[in-house]
Amino acid sequence: MNYSKELKVAKQAAKEASQIIRKYADKASFDIKLKGKNDLVTDADIASEQKIIEILTGEFPEDQILAEESNQKSSLPSERIWIIDPIDGTTNFAHTFPAYCISIALWENKEPKVALVLEVAHQELFTAVEDEGAYLNNERIQISENDNPGSSLIGTGFPYKDLDLVDNYLKLFKRMMEKTHGVRRPGTAAWDLCNVACGRFEGFYEYGLSVWDVAAGALIIKEAGGVISDWKGGDNWLFGQRIIAGNKSIHAFLMEQINESFEEKELTN
Repeated sequence: MNYSKELKVAKQAAKEASQIIRKYADKASFDIKLKGKNDLVTDADIASEQKIIEILTGEFPEDQILAEESNQKSSLPSERIWIIDPIDGTTNFAHTFPAYCISIALWENKEPKVALVLEVAHQELFTAVEDEGAYLNNERIQISENDNPGSSLIGTGFPYKDLDLVDNYLKLFKRMMEKTHGVRRPGTAAWDLCNVACGRFEGFYEYGLSVWDVAAGALIIKEAGGVISDWKGGDNWLFGQRIIAGNKSIHAFLMEQINESFEEKELTN
């Protein structure tokens, strides 16, 4: 199926939402509310999401919507559904610290078909359509071929809501510091996944993620030649909150290190 219209509309939605976010950022004046422990929402999140939904539903009124600040769901239907994160990296945005992203994905028959991640501060536009490759600002991208952990740069995210596994996480973090070239934590999982897709990171791991954090970035990684899974190597990464991504070798390395750092019951929800 041709998804060129869907990608075009997603780009327009991201462009207009980005303009809204940048206006808020330029004024550095917005209300910040606390949804939960260390979980923020700003006026810009809400305004951006409303604009994206308005544009998508205007063009595709029959499609369903799953969005961070509204229309949340615990599973996917077989029908077409747009999965939206209006600002991934809201804490960064609230502190005027780049990076922060718009993430938009179209899933159909419970599979990703179209993906877009726009890093707003630097205007990096990552896109992918199933079986058509992955792109950064219209230039084809692919994952790193480096299969040596010792010379690999790894991305991750720090837990901020669920702190029950912090001790194990720090154990894993120490392993990464010892066994890799370095670990980075930009603070936006959508962009982290895109950094794997374009070869800046060799791999990425995190727990405590939500569906809208990974729905777009995962397709971009796959279309760039990468591997993505949950912490046990399975397919429960969309709603499973635990994710590993990278090239084949680094993905296997990360899964091994994770399995040695966490107990069996902690590898899944």
